[in-house]
Amino acid sequence: MSIWFGGVDLDFITTRGKNTMIEHLGIELLEAGDDFLKARMPVDHRTKQPAGLLHGGASVALSETVASLGATYAVDREKFHCVGLEINANHVRSATDGYVYAVARPAHLGRNTHVWEVKITDEAGKLVCISRVTMAILAKG
Repeated sequence: MSIWFGGVDLDFITTRGKNTMIEHLGIELLEAGDDFLKARMPVDHRTKQPAGLLHGGASVALSETVASLGATYAVDREKFHCVGLEINANHVRSATDGYVYAVARPAHLGRNTHVWEVKITDEAGKLVCISRVTMAILAKG
């Protein structure tokens, strides 16, 4: 059973991400499953630290992006909007090239808060970062 309220429009998300950090970092939403979103981000000059490794801040931006989109599509967007409340990240492995992939799944979908777990892996499927993102669900109006 799908957690999405009205489905997920990948094309709309891509269009809406134009001229934002999402586009600047090269983040692409790849897939929406019944209970997850998957995105990728290049490990390149935009996302590396001076030592040539994936910047931890880029991983956090990827995590918050995917979790925020997840929360947004798991609620009635006519009545609610979602904002980040807290994020943590454990960087467990470095990445130096290619792409990293983020999969976000809800750990909790409450009325006022969502908690999303985001696992970022390298192209070999090895864990690079694990993050937990808490989203506030706010009524519009």
